[in-house]
Amino acid sequence: MAKASDFEGKKPEELFYFVDYSPEEAERIGYSNYSYWGSVIQNFFKQKVAVFCLFLFLALTIFSFIALGIGKYHYTTLISDSSKAFIKPNSEYWFGTDNLGRDYWCQVWYATQVSIRLALVVAVGESIVGVIFGLIWGYVRSLDRFFTELYNLIDNVPYIIYMTLIALMVGQSFWIMAISMIAINWLSMARRVRNMVFMFRDREYNLASRCLGTPLWRVLTKNILPYLVSVIILRMALSIPGTINLESTLSYLGLGLGIDTPSLGLILSKVRGFFLDYPYLLVFPASIVSIISISFYIMGNALSDAADPRNHV
Repeated sequence: MAKASDFEGKKPEELFYFVDYSPEEAERIGYSNYSYWGSVIQNFFKQKVAVFCLFLFLALTIFSFIALGIGKYHYTTLISDSSKAFIKPNSEYWFGTDNLGRDYWCQVWYATQVSIRLALVVAVGESIVGVIFGLIWGYVRSLDRFFTELYNLIDNVPYIIYMTLIALMVGQSFWIMAISMIAINWLSMARRVRNMVFMFRDREYNLASRCLGTPLWRVLTKNILPYLVSVIILRMALSIPGTINLESTLSYLGLGLGIDTPSLGLILSKVRGFFLDYPYLLVFPASIVSIISISFYIMGNALSDAADPRNHV
């Protein structure tokens, strides 16, 4: 170990040779406590509005289960009674009744659960499929023309035509609609991923990996995918309100989940002829759809910025 007297009269560049590091000390000095996802979470929670929207959505989702438990009626046991039709919200019927005299409270909250579950399934499904094929589309140049023509073929046909054909030929149910949306929407995610892969595939570290014989899957998952996290998160977050809005539109047109599977869109379609005289039939489900859409729009942008490595210290 060097003594203090050994450093007297030495130039700064000469002091380097007197430092005695053990291998453990060298590793400790070079170690960083930086965590990518820890930094993402930290940056996200700095966005107060986004955090509020997150808690608002979680509270809405949790309350949809509580609401069915504290309600006076259950959706599966509702009985039509024309004498109780269009009763305004009161202590007995908290959201009033519909045109068939059924409790509106349990219908709205049960439909909220179905719509949120559908949106989450579609968002996760199209993200997984879109990311996998988007990485292959962008990296394997020989497949670019095939995927591009497939994208153009599907994208140039109106979405409503696909859903109409599926509803008429296959049927209407929760899983049919979920799979149909995933089968069509994954191309949008894949297109975004493909464009980003083009930016990174020929960078020096990827060329070096290919020269060293690194497997394709490892190059895609280790070298390229981390740069796409912010884009994937934003697309996935925006897909949730987009799916709910699309399902509402399709149900409004009679192409939704079917009468046996209630959803916010189906409820809105049923009351379209009555809400001018009884506005509460529109206010409650429309407010929930609006809260979910706005919350995920704000959260998606905030989470995308937080996941961008350029915003990390």
